Amino acid sequence: MTVKCSVFIATSVDGFIARPDGDIGWLGEPDENEEDHGYERFMASVDHLVMGRNTFEKVLSFGIPWPYDKPVVVLSSKPLQIDEGLRKSVEQMAGSPQEILGQLAKRGAQHVYLDGGDTIQRFLRAGLVQRLIMTRIPVLLGEGLPLFGTLPQDVRLRHVETQTFSRGLVQTEYEIAHD
Repeated sequence: MTVKCSVFIATSVDGFIARPDGDIGWLGEPDENEEDHGYERFMASVDHLVMGRNTFEKVLSFGIPWPYDKPVVVLSSKPLQIDEGLRKSVEQMAGSPQEILGQLAKRGAQHVYLDGGDTIQRFLRAGLVQRLIMTRIPVLLGEGLPLFGTLPQDVRLRHVETQTFSRGLVQTEYEIAHD
C-alpha cells in the first residue's frame, strides 16, 4: 500500500514559513468571517499528521485546546514530553521518511498531512510528497525559515489550481510530477 503525502502550508511571498526565531505572528489573526481557505476540506481528506518537533512545540505554545482529531506523529530523535491528555492521539517516531511511512502503512494510513519545514524538506528529498498546497501571505519577511531547502535534483510540479482570497492571499496547488 502506498501512503499519499500532502503539504498544506502558508508562506510569506518570499518563501519563509517563520521568522528566524520561529515566530509566525506575521500570519495574522484569523478573521471569523473569512473562509478557511480549504483547510477543513483538506483535513477531512487526511487520516494522519506527521510533523516535526518544532512544529509540535509551536502548536502547544498557542495555549489552545489540541486542534487535531487525527493521529499525530511527531518526528524527533530526542525524547519528547507528551502530556497525558495527548498520549492517545500523539506519538513520537524517529527514522527515515521511508521508515515512518512504512510504519504508518502497516497501521492502515492512506493520506498523511506533512507539517513543518524540516519534515516537508526531508520527505521532498526522499521523493515521497505527492501534493503541495501553498498559501502565500502578502508580506515580505526578508529572512526566516524557508519552506524549501536543497534538493538532490529538480522536483517538477504540475499546476492543479490557483485561488485568490479577499485579504490578498494566493493559494496554489501542485501535484509532484513523478514522470
